[in-house]
Amino acid sequence: MRQTIVISLALTCALALTACQKSADGEVSRAMASVNAVDENGLSDIMLTVADPNEAVSYFKRSSSENPKRIDLKRGLAMSLVRAKKNTEAVAAWRAVVKHEDSTLDDKVDFADALLRNGDWKEAETTLDGIPPTHETYKRYRLEAMVADSNKEWKKADSFYEIAVGLTTKPSGVLNNWGYSKLSRGDYPGAEKLFVEAIQYDPELFTAKNNLVLARGAQRNYQLPLVQMTQVERAQLLHTAALAAVKQGDVETGKGLLQEAIDAHPQHFEEAVRALRALQNNVTN
Repeated sequence: MRQTIVISLALTCALALTACQKSADGEVSRAMASVNAVDENGLSDIMLTVADPNEAVSYFKRSSSENPKRIDLKRGLAMSLVRAKKNTEAVAAWRAVVKHEDSTLDDKVDFADALLRNGDWKEAETTLDGIPPTHETYKRYRLEAMVADSNKEWKKADSFYEIAVGLTTKPSGVLNNWGYSKLSRGDYPGAEKLFVEAIQYDPELFTAKNNLVLARGAQRNYQLPLVQMTQVERAQLLHTAALAAVKQGDVETGKGLLQEAIDAHPQHFEEAVRALRALQNNVTN
């Protein structure tokens, strides 16, 4: 009898130890899975931000082929292809993402963005039209504005640009785009105002500075705007102002601005030198 009790106790202890071991193993496995997930997410974030775009493409291609059901990896591949400027592949990758059962409205917006980058304006417009109007994001309205611009639907474009500006804390890029839209329509004062706003938000945005000089030049105002600029930027902006002057028929003013650009540049400014020589040769001939 005593022997039976001892055996029973031994078996009970063994089973308890086995259960404890299994429980401990389970907890360790779960903990390791969590750590691996964190590590993987961290690596994905690095690949999508600071890593070389082509390296990121390789990483997500490999990872998504090993885990074909995971939409986050498909999405990472699509984003990486956009960063790598592989637009045709990016469209195909985003198409796969939006077909996934777990895709979101943001994925459709990103798909439309990839389509625009690839020049597929009609499909991009159709994709944006299929997104409910309640989905109000900066990127969605920025793309809507670009599509309206391409269709010369100016009132719609202005409305979309205005909404986009209100949905971001960094509106310099969209203000610059809006200004360029106004510039292309011939609304030079309106364009000038928007470029100034863009520069106020981002004093280093050279594209907006250059566009501002173009807008002023179209109004025969060739003086450089009072904005922050480096010496190289000053030379480049003088060059832009000179070309604007020549376009308006103010050739002598253009020649003077080109000479200023050459004198202002800290190195040899070959582009301005060629333009000045061409003007001088035309006058001589």
